[in-house]
Amino acid sequence: MFNSYIEARDWINSSIPFGIKPGLERMKVFMERLGNPHRRLKFIHVAGTNGKGSTCSFLNQVLQEAGYDVGMFTSPYIQRFTDRIQMNGQDIPEEDVLSLSNEIKPIVDEMAKSELGSPTMFEITTTLAILYFSKVSYPDYVILETGLGGLYDSTNIVTPIASVITNIGHDHMDILGDSISQISKQKAGIIKPGIPVISAVEQKEAIEVIRQTAVENKSTLYLLNQQFQYDIISMNKEEQSFHFQSPFRSIDSLKITNIGEHQFKNASVALMVIEVLRQYQALIVEEDDLRLGFKKMKWPGRLEFVGSNPRILLDGAHNEEGAEYLAKTIKDLYIGTKVHFMLGMLDSKNHRGYLEHILPVVNTLVITEPDFRNKCDAQKLFEIAKELSKNKNVDLEIIVEPDWKLALKNLTEKTNKDDLAVVTGTLYLISDVRSKLLQYSDSEKGW
Repeated sequence: MFNSYIEARDWINSSIPFGIKPGLERMKVFMERLGNPHRRLKFIHVAGTNGKGSTCSFLNQVLQEAGYDVGMFTSPYIQRFTDRIQMNGQDIPEEDVLSLSNEIKPIVDEMAKSELGSPTMFEITTTLAILYFSKVSYPDYVILETGLGGLYDSTNIVTPIASVITNIGHDHMDILGDSISQISKQKAGIIKPGIPVISAVEQKEAIEVIRQTAVENKSTLYLLNQQFQYDIISMNKEEQSFHFQSPFRSIDSLKITNIGEHQFKNASVALMVIEVLRQYQALIVEEDDLRLGFKKMKWPGRLEFVGSNPRILLDGAHNEEGAEYLAKTIKDLYIGTKVHFMLGMLDSKNHRGYLEHILPVVNTLVITEPDFRNKCDAQKLFEIAKELSKNKNVDLEIIVEPDWKLALKNLTEKTNKDDLAVVTGTLYLISDVRSKLLQYSDSEKGW
């Protein structure tokens, strides 16, 4: 038995070394032993390479504005373990983490002794979230983000009321496969018989896989630029607006305060989910609530400003596609601005592809290391950046400072009043930098 939240949290984190074990066998045992709590909840299941968190957050905000009680499960967390399990925007209380961990632990111990082996940290956390929603907080809807892929992800134990695949990109290729087609098969694994699918995938081979999986499951597919679309009205540093069209209706001049062209896609996917649920699940969302929800949505660590003097933008772009979105946002909105960039990454990412997008838009690159296992060596990143900048004839200053706190000091000192500082890479670095800049003393770290 655990006697405190800290003990329970440390126990959950102690499962991290068990790594990633694709498959649903342990989740099935969990659910059966706990009385199948997942069957009592209405899930909106969200997979994709990038944009999952923003899409979840748009949905969360709109549903809350419409008067619904909403649970949300996302990862990794930005500040504390409790961030990842939320009810109406509030973190799960520490006492619930404690009591539910005590309920789960005997099952974990039993499984560890069986041929199934010990459950992973993500399996335990997913189970804890499902228990919290089904036994403690009773939301009308649960927005459930996959951890990795879809098909074998522990969240795939659920049968949702809508399946969402934001996009497909090159990430976690060591586990999901090294082609867009293979990765798409993993993401498409969340599609369930008869359940509508909403997606913004763009590559021909990804569309083919998702469409075929939807056909096999007799699921209606709503695809961006085919069944629904958006038209950009305006973009600036404070607010963006767009026009939305679906088979059900058009909505004019929707405003969002999340910057970057890619946020139009995330918002449109979320809006199409709302439209589908209005049609098939009798969801009631007044237009005023819809507009307010989109305008109010904030998502920490994703194109988030945390300082004005100097201007510091945080963005958890950690793969090639994320870097492309970030570089485009800088080009679109900060043309003529001097940009100082601080980067720390994990070792498993495509560093070369990432840097190819970033180097042409920055004046200074400060390379550092996140305070986390599996971090990428700063010197290794420097060698790649040096070679690419020479090959592409990009003129920039590169600074190597493995200590992220000193790197941040370096960054802020370099950034003048009219310049822009950007901190990006792994969310584990973003988490630390955000906590320091916003003076959060109770920051935790994990995934």
